[in-house]
Amino acid sequence: MLHPTIKELTKDKYNRYELALATAKCARMLTDEYVKQREEAEKSMTGNKESDRNLMNSIDKDLKDEKAIKNAITRFHDGRYEIYREEKIAAEVEQTAEKLIEE
Repeated sequence: MLHPTIKELTKDKYNRYELALATAKCARMLTDEYVKQREEAEKSMTGNKESDRNLMNSIDKDLKDEKAIKNAITRFHDGRYEIYREEKIAAEVEQTAEKLIEE
């Protein structure tokens, strides 16, 4: 059995498609962050084995050691990331715009 379950992740608010789409987008963001950190570490390598090993340790351990999908699912489950629907985002933008107009 997989943990966390789909029911735990969706919290009866989202369907499986929305969860899969959000997880894929999140995994892509995490992969991009890993690539960025790795490129920065590689640029600052000096050729000294001891210091270069420390630079590679500067990459976030979760990004380096775990797969992006697993990290994304864990972050949704822990509440670090949240799924927003387009309607919710549009409503928030509209409310912000109305506040700016009133000011």
